[in-house]
Amino acid sequence: SVNLWKSGLVGSKILEQEPTGRYAVTNLGALLFSNALTDYPTLERKAARVVKYRGKNKLTAEREQLGARGYACGFEGLVSYIDSLLPANEVIGKALRTEVSMFPPTVIRELVANALVHQDFSIGGAGPMIELYDDRLEITNPGTPLIDPARFVDAAPRSRNEKLASMMRRCHICEERGSGWDRIAAEIEFHQLPAPLIRVDENHTTVVLYAHKDPRSMDREERVRAVYLHACLRYVSGERAVNSSVRERFGLGDRESSTASSYIRDALDAGVIAPHDPDAGRRHMQYVPFWAKRASSL
Repeated sequence: SVNLWKSGLVGSKILEQEPTGRYAVTNLGALLFSNALTDYPTLERKAARVVKYRGKNKLTAEREQLGARGYACGFEGLVSYIDSLLPANEVIGKALRTEVSMFPPTVIRELVANALVHQDFSIGGAGPMIELYDDRLEITNPGTPLIDPARFVDAAPRSRNEKLASMMRRCHICEERGSGWDRIAAEIEFHQLPAPLIRVDENHTTVVLYAHKDPRSMDREERVRAVYLHACLRYVSGERAVNSSVRERFGLGDRESSTASSYIRDALDAGVIAPHDPDAGRRHMQYVPFWAKRASSL
């Protein structure tokens, strides 16, 4: 049984057998299961780092924690630690007023897993970073995405680290079905939070989560982003965005259809959504993401 156990670890690239017959831990094995990443000089900078700031900028850091353990054995502790630093927020979801964490744990879990799995290991001296501010949370990983960020919800999964992604899936930390962003979008809508901002720089990708805001206090860009994400989520669910669904997304009443129409009009002007049937009457107008309209015309 010991030989089978070792054979399984070798086959999974967690261990490798040396010519002497001894076994050595691979970089993949250390990155996933090490109790101390500092024991591996080539990997210690890949540990996840969490920083809690006071206020809305980086001037004052209240807490800073560098992850010590490997991604698989330290993941639950990492997510729990992030959640413990978040203040509770009163939000209205589906007409219920409840006290919950500023961000849904499912969203944090998915985004942290994405940051770990999809980082570019060829970029030295940088690892995943989670930064908490009074009004937002930013999760950054080295490297630019292999998929257009506008297509995160519907695109087929791709990873530059297939072995890492596979082992994280086997550890029940992430999936390889491409459903992570569907779940993120659904949770964001349920809690009526502003849509995440995806910022791609030269060597980094950052996802920004914003604290709850009343729709009327959102700026135009935030509303456009929310309507677009809503249209994407409806489309992959086999539905289309309509005035009533946008009202529900923003927690608007039945008498606020004109407000929802103005939000839709802003998204149309920004080019992120398109009418499913431009000839439909105003009452029956339905909307899809811009890419869905282009695909249907090919």
